[in-house]
Amino acid sequence: RVHEHDWRQSGGPGWNVLLGRLDSFTSSKADAENLPGPFDGLDVLRAKFRNATLDDTTDLVALSGGHTFGRVQCQFVTGRLYNFSGTNQPDPTLDATYRAFLSQRCPRNGDGTSLNDLDPTTPDNFDKNYFTNLEVNRGFLQSDQELKSDPGAAGTTAPIVDRFAGSQEAFFSSFVTSMIKMGNIRPVTDPSQGEVRNRCAFVNSN
Repeated sequence: RVHEHDWRQSGGPGWNVLLGRLDSFTSSKADAENLPGPFDGLDVLRAKFRNATLDDTTDLVALSGGHTFGRVQCQFVTGRLYNFSGTNQPDPTLDATYRAFLSQRCPRNGDGTSLNDLDPTTPDNFDKNYFTNLEVNRGFLQSDQELKSDPGAAGTTAPIVDRFAGSQEAFFSSFVTSMIKMGNIRPVTDPSQGEVRNRCAFVNSN
């Protein structure tokens, strides 16, 4: 049995998701710490995807494209604006106009919890503009821009960014494939190991 999961209200693709998945009774701190982080470099991102049995190029780029909408706190970009890698200088890969805009939104001593659009172009639409932003150095998170601007990206992820920036159809197709693959990572199906939670953040006994 399948059920249709779609992002079409925001313009995104739909796909069939297998039923019968359960929520675990426990959480794994180790697994959480191995999730891709906003400050990760390309090598770290690729290793984390490989460790999760995902492709470290196409799956990495396609799933990162989920940042085509959503919002993120200033604290995750202030380093790029004011002290990139301890240099007391901005990230040189950050577009100057976009940097000036973000500096107004996220001043040096401002509120680190203030929210900003991950995609400043079409923030509420699921589309390819996440990738067109990376093409002109307007990725919000370091981990986003690394996919295009890291020197090692030229032979690995940058060509995929280019392809998705040029074809929304190619992005949507790969995103669906990668989402299905991610959904098949160690799913819990044994009722002795999991349940359908009434509230996502809590096991039912709580």
